[in-house]
Amino acid sequence: MNIKKTLAALALLLPFNSMPASAATQMTVATWLPPTHPQNTTVLPTWGKWIEEATEGRVTLKLEYNMGHPKDLFTLVEDGVVDASWTFHGYVPGRFRLTQIVEQPGLGANAEAASVAYWRVYDKYFSDAQEHDGLTLLGLFTHAPGQIQTAKPIGSLADLEGMKIRLGGGIQSELGELMDVTPVNAPASKVYEMMQQGVIDGTFLPVCEQKTLRLSEVATNLTLLPGGMYLGSFAIFANPDFLDSLEPRDKEAILKLSGEKLSQLAGHVWDQCGIDALQASRETGVNIVEVTSDDPMAKQFDTLTQDLDNVWTQSVSDRTDAAAAALTELRETAREYQSGVQSDIAEN
Repeated sequence: MNIKKTLAALALLLPFNSMPASAATQMTVATWLPPTHPQNTTVLPTWGKWIEEATEGRVTLKLEYNMGHPKDLFTLVEDGVVDASWTFHGYVPGRFRLTQIVEQPGLGANAEAASVAYWRVYDKYFSDAQEHDGLTLLGLFTHAPGQIQTAKPIGSLADLEGMKIRLGGGIQSELGELMDVTPVNAPASKVYEMMQQGVIDGTFLPVCEQKTLRLSEVATNLTLLPGGMYLGSFAIFANPDFLDSLEPRDKEAILKLSGEKLSQLAGHVWDQCGIDALQASRETGVNIVEVTSDDPMAKQFDTLTQDLDNVWTQSVSDRTDAAAAALTELRETAREYQSGVQSDIAEN
């Protein structure tokens, strides 16, 4: 059974009701982005169904919205205000530097492959670095490649110079500096409003958000660089005290249903979101420019970003001496996975 079939089967499952409601432990998960976003309609509910089924109804999952800026979700989980959450590493500059390994241009893989490789490589090389200290890390994933979304068409990267571009942090900040844009920091959920009001001229985000954040209405020009500009790094995490409060068999079940399995699910769903959103944008008349690898714009991007690997490895040299090896392995693992040399972890 592949992951598409697994998702289809899970969608048919009724809530597990063999245990009385009063006996269930509710796992409160703080979330953000619109309730209609696939992370909230598919990724987290599917994970919740896995957990509820595996624990025979002893643990259920409840989503909580409006818990503040997504950068604060790490602290809310650490402090036990909620039991678990997910968010974007780039919203907390300085704390998460090793996670930028997956954001570097040139990975050459989709979000599912990148997410599986990310979990494996981060767990192998960086799990002792304690970047997620105070949390139990349950998943690492990326969105599909970030692209250029603007109100006005662009014919070259030079056209971006001076434009007010919303950036989310992480590698986006470095890309914005290389392209001489005027950076405006804000969470993705604010982009529609900011573009509608003319506060920004565009944004760097995956195509998925053309649909989920309705950006096709305001960012009516979509410039697709081959392989995208970057990937975004996200984590799913829980309060360790909450996990320890569960029956050992239930904690073990949650951990088994997380890690690589959960990372793969998230990456797969975000990939599909991008595919669906691109089709919808075409149908609504968004101006879509697909840049080829031999186009001057693509070559300019490659030239601009050619030293970013070295910049990142040097920036984390105080935390690890394995950055270069880890980056090489990440790319090899992601490309191998995408080419089909892997087992289907969604089967079990």
